[in-house]
Formats: sequence, C-alpha cells, structure tokens
Amino acid sequence: MSETHKSSCSISGCCEPHVARGYCNAHYRRFVKHGNPLGGRTPRGELLRFINEVVLRHFGEDCLAWPFSKGGTGYGLIKIDGKMVGAHRYVCELAHGEPPTPEHHAAHSCGRGHEGCIAPEHLSWKTPAQNHADKLIHGTHNRGERQGQSKLTEGAVREILAKKGFESQRKLAKRFDVAQSTIAYIHTGRNWAWLSEGAAR
Repeated sequence: MSETHKSSCSISGCCEPHVARGYCNAHYRRFVKHGNPLGGRTPRGELLRFINEVVLRHFGEDCLAWPFSKGGTGYGLIKIDGKMVGAHRYVCELAHGEPPTPEHHAAHSCGRGHEGCIAPEHLSWKTPAQNHADKLIHGTHNRGERQGQSKLTEGAVREILAKKGFESQRKLAKRFDVAQSTIAYIHTGRNWAWLSEGAAR
C-alpha cells in the first residue's frame, strides 16, 4: 500500500489527504461541527472553492471523487446560475473548454463517473456514440437489445436507419410496433446513438 493511499481520507470515494481522525479537511470540519463527517449543509461557496482549489489542481492517474451532493446514478451535482448540472460536466468545461456541440458528453476515461469521479485528466468531450462505446469497454453500460427493456433488435434499428427519408416515421413505428417517438429518437441519434453515428459515416 502506497504512502499516498495510507494518508487518504477514510470516507468512501474521497481521495483527499487526511488531516485528522482519518478525515480530510472538509470531512473533519463536518465531524467537529455535526459529530458526523457527512453531516450538515455544505457552506455557501464551498463547492466552487473545492473545484478551484482542489479539483483543477488535481493531476495524475488517480480518480478524484465528488464529496458533495450526488444524483441517483452516483454522478456529482452542482448548482450553477440557479441550474443543477453534473459536476463532471462543469469541471470538463473548466478544464477543456466548452463542448463542441450541446449534444457532446463529458466522458470518463476511467469508467468511474458513476462513482462521482471528477478528475480533470479523466474527462473529455465525446459524442454520445463515443461515450456509449467507452461504457461498453468499461463494462458500465448495457445497450440496445441487451438492455432487457428494448423491443427492437440491432438489425431492426439498422433497417429503421436505412429507411430514414424513404419511409415515414409513422409507418416505421407501425411496422416495428413501437411509438413514433421511438423512431424519431433513433433517427436523431438520441437512442441507439452508436448505430446512428455509424450510419451517417
């Protein structure tokens, strides 16, 4: 076990160095104030301070976990200009500039976005198809017909894509027994994005 790992905060997912009682500075302050390292409300400005002073100065291969509020899927959350956004997306924009398009994802090279990783070096802008491909490599996503809830097979989706512009979405929806919105999402790349992007090449 490395010395760096030994001195990490004992809170699961937090990679900050411990200051006292096995906790990092932020978790120790909560422990002192609330008797619980995860207790209490986050002080105003603490999230942005953490991003500017800790996250943007974090380099190397180790993941850096978001120690504040997270969504149901495990991704960190932060309120910017009154709107709740993914912490990883906000960090990606600060570290790498604005996304090429609004549809681009802030993708994780480590495959640990669901664990709240916001390490700048692990983030980059990728298309939905590229991000889905990464998730398959990382084993963090089941797509398409392997999802268990999909009514369509990959072959059917390829046919739907091939008929784009030649057959109406209404007719395709009826033929494949799905909602018209499902056909629209496939044609626009919102669903089955890895296939729609390949079809466009």
